[in-house]
Amino acid sequence: MKILAIESSCDDTSAAVVEDGRKVISCKVASQIKDHQIYGGVVPEVASRKHIENISPLVKKTIEEANCSFKTIDALAVTYAPGLVGSLLVGVNFAKGLALGTGLPLVPVHHIKSHIASLYLSNPDLKPPFLCLVVSGGHSNIIEVKDYTKFKILGRTRDDAAGEAFDKVGRRLGLAYPGGVMLDKISENGNPDSFKLPVPLSGEDTYDFSFSGIKTAMINIINNYNQKNLELPINDLAASFRKSVVDCLVSNFLRAAKENGYRTLGIAGGVSANSLLRRELNEKCRSLHYNFYEPKLNFCGDNAAMVGSQAYYEFLSGKRASMNLNARAAMPIDGD
Repeated sequence: MKILAIESSCDDTSAAVVEDGRKVISCKVASQIKDHQIYGGVVPEVASRKHIENISPLVKKTIEEANCSFKTIDALAVTYAPGLVGSLLVGVNFAKGLALGTGLPLVPVHHIKSHIASLYLSNPDLKPPFLCLVVSGGHSNIIEVKDYTKFKILGRTRDDAAGEAFDKVGRRLGLAYPGGVMLDKISENGNPDSFKLPVPLSGEDTYDFSFSGIKTAMINIINNYNQKNLELPINDLAASFRKSVVDCLVSNFLRAAKENGYRTLGIAGGVSANSLLRRELNEKCRSLHYNFYEPKLNFCGDNAAMVGSQAYYEFLSGKRASMNLNARAAMPIDGD
């Protein structure tokens, strides 16, 4: 079964043709990084306009590269929630137009579910149930994947997402956008024990995360250096901050796995590309004899291939969208 999928939840426009939820026939991504670099972050109005410019030619190129047509495609899929509502609307309305014009069924896909599905594209042997840590610019969740379409959140961020915290601290360090990616790179040259940062939610019996406190602590350190006109030890600051965030993510995730009886673990989302996070989880899962899965780097960020993967399982479960489908800025994964 071939599904043409569309993703436009933030600042990347993407289209893909995916077969049987596991095989990527074609996947195209139009990045907007250069368009937002001058602002130091994503500007929603700019993102929406770029999606409008990109989506039609991108879908056309994707279908051509897949060497197929709408006659050989079995269904359409689109991300409808959560995300920037203006960006989502571009993809949703385009997909609805295609469904109306071709008569193909349309499958609505939750963005976080599709991030989890990116693991299926990279690991053909992975099947639910498993425990997944989803970390991105807008989300930080520990999720029970009970089945392909059944999920339960065990832990979530109470304030900033990990990716958002990385980006904001990266910007304050003077790093180019996207700050989180650059922060990860320079951290490799720094001493992670140079600065001691507070431990979020210390003493609380929870799987939840909180990153606003360590972000604020880091910004205060940066401000203190600037006020004294001292040179910022950028590499050490970046390494210390990265270590604090990763320690929080890893400790809560592994504790949730132990206390809920999971020995198969996965990680997904844009921050799953973080080099330290990958190393720490690989090493600790190996020592605990857990099975650990991670997506290939090209499937960590927003892409339509993961949407097509999740759509396959949603289609099998009978999920379809009508022409009344609308974009949603917020939507819990266990309330979809």
